[in-house]
Amino acid sequence: MDTKISLTNHVLDIPLKKTSRIIFGAGILNAELTVRQFLLVRSGGFSLNAALLKSLGNGEKPIAFHLPPIWRKILASHGFTVSQFRSAMVWQGFLVACLGYGVIQILKNSINGFKSLFVKNKKVLGRHVYFIGLTKNELPKSGFDGKSYDVISWYLQWPKKLSNLQSACHSVWGVSPTTLGKVAVVPIPKEPTLTRLNQLLNFVAWGLVATTIATIDLLRGRWWHALMLSDATRSCMVRLQDTSELASEYLFHNSCASYRPLWTYEAESRGSQVTFYFYSTNCEPFKNYNGYPPLPYSWQAMNWSRYLVWNEQQADFIRRCVGSQANIEIVGPIWFSTTAAKLPSLPANLIAVFDIQPRRTSIYSGLGVPIEYYIPSICNQFILDIHDLALQSNWIMAWKCKRKIGSAIHPSYNNMSLKLASSLNLVSIDPDTAALRVIEASAIVISMPFTSTALIARSLGKPSYYYDPSGLVQKDDRAAHGIPVISGREELLQLFHSDVFLKNS
Repeated sequence: MDTKISLTNHVLDIPLKKTSRIIFGAGILNAELTVRQFLLVRSGGFSLNAALLKSLGNGEKPIAFHLPPIWRKILASHGFTVSQFRSAMVWQGFLVACLGYGVIQILKNSINGFKSLFVKNKKVLGRHVYFIGLTKNELPKSGFDGKSYDVISWYLQWPKKLSNLQSACHSVWGVSPTTLGKVAVVPIPKEPTLTRLNQLLNFVAWGLVATTIATIDLLRGRWWHALMLSDATRSCMVRLQDTSELASEYLFHNSCASYRPLWTYEAESRGSQVTFYFYSTNCEPFKNYNGYPPLPYSWQAMNWSRYLVWNEQQADFIRRCVGSQANIEIVGPIWFSTTAAKLPSLPANLIAVFDIQPRRTSIYSGLGVPIEYYIPSICNQFILDIHDLALQSNWIMAWKCKRKIGSAIHPSYNNMSLKLASSLNLVSIDPDTAALRVIEASAIVISMPFTSTALIARSLGKPSYYYDPSGLVQKDDRAAHGIPVISGREELLQLFHSDVFLKNS
């Protein structure tokens, strides 16, 4: 953790006078931070964690990884053995690959642009917003009651949404356009398309100059231009588009936290708004007996123009990460994913239970978390304790896992869930179902620390608790956002015998 934090906060040796405006465009004043963010995603993620752990597990075997020179020095300063020569070779190969990929993107977008010149019926979007990074599960679906709890539906009912919208766009292909009220929900390509000949000719000319700069600078040690050539390609396309073709607002969710794309500076300079929103609140590491650990490394490198958060506690988290100058709006729970499937018949004496499935050890250990909490011994006990006491107290337990993770699930947890599946007092809920639907149908909600379902329940006026079977979670942890933490089976038993449960039974 300390090593990754050092990588996040160490300013790279990229002088402004040695950065090209042709490559960085409107983002040139943020060039160093943009490069650092990019590297945190492409070089400093899960694969680097695995390499560091592998080195420690193999008697400090030298690491050979695609890292810039200063990052290799930081690893060495934290006690890791780094093969400088092999790492330098791998790093150069990585930069050449980035350069080549950038050239491919220039060629691909040039070809697509020429093709678009001959398209007669071009899509007219009007005033629109664009949601980045969605999947099919996050698109509007007409449920059995006509409601959809996805993020686009949330945005369109939000009182502070942009006015006079004609379209809400996303990049999920294979789905048909639909409408929400008077707003069209339309899939469009991730890459903008240049539709006029003069735009295309300017793009081709830019591509030749940018490729030349990136290639020459790579040879003389200014590696950041080759690294960013692909992202600079989209920036140029945004810069050349008519303003009417740009979205009035681009919305990124918190799985995109580490890297703000280069093209967003171009869009912003041309009047678009760039917004970063949270679909969950489980962002902070657990407080331990010695106090709070350092902030998660990736969050500290953020520089989004606007943040939409659930509550004041999350706003405080953002300020601690990026400073008091952050532009933050508190909007309450934000819907995200949903399904059109109808819920099974649910009784009145229902406890909604939300957990997090543990992943296989080979995957989870690579995350490098300071406290390994989401492991089978804790996750299994969380479910078994609640199920057992619910059975004794004549409650029905509606169990919804966080998401479908396929073969990444830990076998121990999977075996436990298969054994419980036939229990008479348990209803398994499809993980794709919006948590809000289950919470609406429940009397009481119990969540695993610190999932955001507890906050959704509180916003709906439902009794809501975190249950920690291990005793590791501190009751005053700020990450709980004021939700009571029930620690251990004995306290859980007391909760089941409390007035809250008796009143709702």
